[in-house]
Amino acid sequence: MNFDEAPITGYVDRFSRRPGEVMAAHVSVRDGGQYKARLVRVLSADANPDGPGMRFEDLSDHFAGVFAGCRRPISRGSYADAPGPSLEAFPAVTWTALVHVGHLAERRQVILSHEDGRAAISLYIAGEELTGEISDTGTSRACETVFDRRLNTWYRVWLSCDTQAGEMRVGCRPVGQWGAKSHTAYTSIAGCRLPSGGRFLIAAANRIAPTDHFDGKIEDPAILSGSCSSWPEPELALPSLSDRLIAGWDFSENIKGQSIIGTGPQRSDGVLRNLPSRAVTGVRWNGECMHWGECPAHYGAIHFHSDIVGDCGWPVSFEFPIPKDLCSGAYAFRLECEGGEDWLPFYVLPPAEGPHARMVFVAPTFTYQAYANAIAGYIQDFKERVRAWNAYPYDARDYPVYGRSLYDLHPDGSGVSLSSRLRPILSMRPGAITVLDAKGSGVRHYSSDLHLLAWLESQGFACDIVTDEDLHEEGVSILEPYALVLTGTHPEYQTAQSLNAFRDYLQRGGNLAYLGGNGFYWRVAKSPECPDVIELRRAEGGTRIWASKTGEYYHALDGTYGGLWRHNGRTPQSLVGVGFSAQGPFEATHYTRTEASRSETVSWIFDGVTDEVIGDYGLSAGGAAGYEVDRADVCLGTPPEAVIIATSARMPASFYPTMEEMLIKGLTFTGASPESLLRSDMVYYRTPAGGAVFSVGSITFCGSLWKDGFCGPVSRILENIVRRFSTSTGNDG
Repeated sequence: MNFDEAPITGYVDRFSRRPGEVMAAHVSVRDGGQYKARLVRVLSADANPDGPGMRFEDLSDHFAGVFAGCRRPISRGSYADAPGPSLEAFPAVTWTALVHVGHLAERRQVILSHEDGRAAISLYIAGEELTGEISDTGTSRACETVFDRRLNTWYRVWLSCDTQAGEMRVGCRPVGQWGAKSHTAYTSIAGCRLPSGGRFLIAAANRIAPTDHFDGKIEDPAILSGSCSSWPEPELALPSLSDRLIAGWDFSENIKGQSIIGTGPQRSDGVLRNLPSRAVTGVRWNGECMHWGECPAHYGAIHFHSDIVGDCGWPVSFEFPIPKDLCSGAYAFRLECEGGEDWLPFYVLPPAEGPHARMVFVAPTFTYQAYANAIAGYIQDFKERVRAWNAYPYDARDYPVYGRSLYDLHPDGSGVSLSSRLRPILSMRPGAITVLDAKGSGVRHYSSDLHLLAWLESQGFACDIVTDEDLHEEGVSILEPYALVLTGTHPEYQTAQSLNAFRDYLQRGGNLAYLGGNGFYWRVAKSPECPDVIELRRAEGGTRIWASKTGEYYHALDGTYGGLWRHNGRTPQSLVGVGFSAQGPFEATHYTRTEASRSETVSWIFDGVTDEVIGDYGLSAGGAAGYEVDRADVCLGTPPEAVIIATSARMPASFYPTMEEMLIKGLTFTGASPESLLRSDMVYYRTPAGGAVFSVGSITFCGSLWKDGFCGPVSRILENIVRRFSTSTGNDG
């Protein structure tokens, strides 16, 4: 029994499907045995008893069943796998690579391994020793030498076996260190044979169940003829070794891909498993080139990680053909076994040909994926609240086996830059609590976006749902049928394609309600070769938990520059009128109407609202303006005609301007005082194409839709916006 895994969990093959398509589910039952699965429509996902609660519509008549369950293994750790060359004609062979060790650990970190089912060699680091090992039909010999690791240093490492001399040698030497000497050792291997053919693994051992993963960078792995007792020029590249090269792998080729390119007389291409990082600086990088596409030889390394999870690769457990008449909405498979339960959320899109509602909600699944199983920054213990509220029971911090988020660090301190959706994402579940919110529910992302969907349902507004991944794939055409587009509470992560879809929609006269904060902030990349993966390079500033290394600012998946959209020349203010300005702990305040809000052109937004104070309550931090907030600023692209109709009162003392706003202490990028940036602006403006934009500039806004049911000024303001925007086209906006 493995208590590091949830009793039952899984994932769907995609976050969204259309009617007529098939949604596949992949399920693991930790202890085996039968489990039940049924379809539910998710109506509300906040377990707080003072709010709308967890509400589902049972759709067992559409799908329900009992299935035989079993435990599905999870393979963590990235590595490369290639066919091994035939070595029968070579009495002496050397396995070698250039390595940049991420961190030293007492456990084995395998750099290279080669096995054929009978014989095997491995070269690994454990503690401060470099060890070479050979085994043959149960006999194992090992040889260790000192691995005198120096910070930020590349090493040439090698393992030589000479069957005629009956000797094995292991050695290492720093690269580019003046006066550095090799550390070497040798031992007898009389009677041992070398592996031939079979499999060659880089950064792990054991091709059946890879283990002993390496943390760090590897470059130029190669298998050479002959033995080596020292290495006079440790930085030698593969072409320099051509006279002895049996097989090698040049990581500077096919950097965008998930395969490695072989070279040498017995060249064999290999595959990468579990998303190692590419487009990273190698031993030859000297700072003269910042884009890997301009000088690939400088980026001939791959960064491997022992904790990353890519595609779990579980077989399909069951399939659900989505009925043609199933309405667009938020759904989930509810899983139940003897030991527990889980939900696998997904969205059903409208039929491509329609009919369509008047409005559409764009679920920010890129953001859900970026925060998948996040632990960094969320250290409060809220298990007592989970028990009291009967909230979602599985805390991602307790289950690292399912991989981490783009907010976490790998064991070697490097940031997690790749996130796959083909794994259990415990943070994207109904009732999942993220923070211990003293004044509210502590839900974020998926569950907090259900505040909006529950509000739409209660008000009787028909609304279709698409995801930002759908925008990425289909562009503006997926938004064209709608008079109004609604965002979620935190559409932070966008590809160029998804961002273009929002832009093009507005340029064609559409109406947009941006109902969150810190949106349209980070640029992420996707690739057709890895459709389930997003990549993030945290380049050149921004509010961030980790930073990309110098020289590694360009994505590997598509070659584009990473970092903030602001630093890519596309500020959030130029799209929706406001952009990320300040943040603090999970706290909030309220808005106050401005004098400008009383003008005839915008006063309709406040019809039925008598309060001057707006949103001094709510399920998210107790207020409508909080946690991460956005402001209007014409210097950053807010249209001059935009009207600030409400702004937040004094923010909590714990709030501070975002990092990208500051030049030095006390001096901001735009020249405004730092104190003036600590605010959330509610903005309205008409677009040149005849549409309109309404932006709230706060992550916690939708949590304040609930007051004595879905009542109160926040609810009324949004109702006025939705009624006007969803019934207008062109200049009627």
